[in-house]
Amino acid sequence: MFSRLKKLILGISLLAMSVAAAHGQEVNSTQIKGLDEQVQDIKSDVLSIAAELSQLEEKLLYPSNTQVAVFVSLAGEGAIRPDSVQIQIDGKPVAHHLYTFKELEALLKGGVQRIYTGNIRSGEHDFEVLVLGQTAGGADFKKSEQFTVHKDVGPGIVEISLDAAGIIMKDR
Repeated sequence: MFSRLKKLILGISLLAMSVAAAHGQEVNSTQIKGLDEQVQDIKSDVLSIAAELSQLEEKLLYPSNTQVAVFVSLAGEGAIRPDSVQIQIDGKPVAHHLYTFKELEALLKGGVQRIYTGNIRSGEHDFEVLVLGQTAGGADFKKSEQFTVHKDVGPGIVEISLDAAGIIMKDR
C-alpha cells in the first residue's frame, strides 16, 4: 500500500514538473498523450488504494470474531408482502428497513437481503423481529417474534425467513 502511495506522489510530482517545464513551450500531441497516460495511471492507483482502505476499514469496524450479519428472505411463494422489518438485539434497535417495489420483487423471486452487519460479543443474545406488511389476500399483517441466538467466536450469520404463518430464525 505504501509503495502505491509513493508511486502516486511520484506521479503527481512528475506531472507537476512536466506541466511547469512545458508552460513556456509549445505542447505537441505526444506530450499530451504522455500526460494522459500518467493521469490514467494515477487514477488507477488511487482507485486501488481506495479499495484497500475500504477493506481495511471493514476489518477494523467489523472484526471477524465479533461480527454478525442478519439476512431477510421470504419463505413460500408470495404468502406475504412485507412493507417494513425492524430488528432489535438485546433490546437495542439495530435495523429498520422500508421496502421499495424493486426490493420486494427481488425478495418474492427468492432474493436474500442483508439487513444488518454489526458486532456482538460471544454468548446468548435476544433478537426481536417486527414485520409489517400485507397477506396475499390484501389484509394487513403485523407479526412480532422473539428469539435467542447463541453467538460463537467467529463471524455469525442469522437468517430471518418471513412467512404468513410467522417468522422463522435460522442461526448459522
